[in-house]
Amino acid sequence: MTKQKEVRVKNVVFSNDRPLAYIAGPCVIETPKSYTAEAEKLKAIFAALKTPFVLKASFDKANRTSHKSFRGIGMETALDFLKDLKNRLGMPLLVDVHEPAQAARVAEAADILQVPAFMCRQTDLLFACADTGRAVNVKKGQFLSPWEAENIVKKLESRGAAGIMLTERGSSFGYGNLVVDMRSLEIMKDFGYPVIFDCTHSVQKPGGLGTATGGDRGFIMPLAKAAAALKIAGLFFEAHPNPAKALSDGPNSIRLDAVKPMVAALNRVDRLALEISNISSK
Repeated sequence: MTKQKEVRVKNVVFSNDRPLAYIAGPCVIETPKSYTAEAEKLKAIFAALKTPFVLKASFDKANRTSHKSFRGIGMETALDFLKDLKNRLGMPLLVDVHEPAQAARVAEAADILQVPAFMCRQTDLLFACADTGRAVNVKKGQFLSPWEAENIVKKLESRGAAGIMLTERGSSFGYGNLVVDMRSLEIMKDFGYPVIFDCTHSVQKPGGLGTATGGDRGFIMPLAKAAAALKIAGLFFEAHPNPAKALSDGPNSIRLDAVKPMVAALNRVDRLALEISNISSK
């Protein structure tokens, strides 16, 4: 196995050899008020569990199925209040970036820049994110094999990226469905960088509702447990107080009140996986 690198973001460490860290938040910032309440709730949950956590924020969902769908509150409005919120709550922040010109501006607020799956091969976007000096988390595209993800790593390495993470979020399986090949987690771990599993986007049914994406929330936990058992660096998920009324990705979001028991259970799986890993490596 390739020697595993760590990505440190303030008090959170992502490493395939360390206990799980989490990235979580609502799919999109619906309003500053609602997002603040959700962030405060998530902070309290992870603090109670003594579990490392990075808050996730999206100011624009640029790839919505329909042009009539809610996209977000916009970059400038979001970043102005995210800076204050992050400082007040004292937690690291991950923010999606869609265009090279956004990278430097987003880096003023974010500790991690995230490249969406559909954008993972956009060289100029990867370069712009790396050039900010922030850690970069790239979602592996649904259309990409795990072996091809090494090219993402090489692009970021060529620009001296401060920290590189790769996230698995399922692969296209026919029309309107995704499947998770758990081998991809092991394959990407061999590149030497932290691997994250996105357990909510992996249960999407792209375009499954005609003018919106569907999903099957019932498979979130089974897939998350399987990924945690493979000893990865972290888990990514989206949560909402009432997924049925979420403005984006409700069908594959976790209810906020289900987050604490879910994370507690996954931590137990992770501890066992770490114990087994330590035994097998001796």
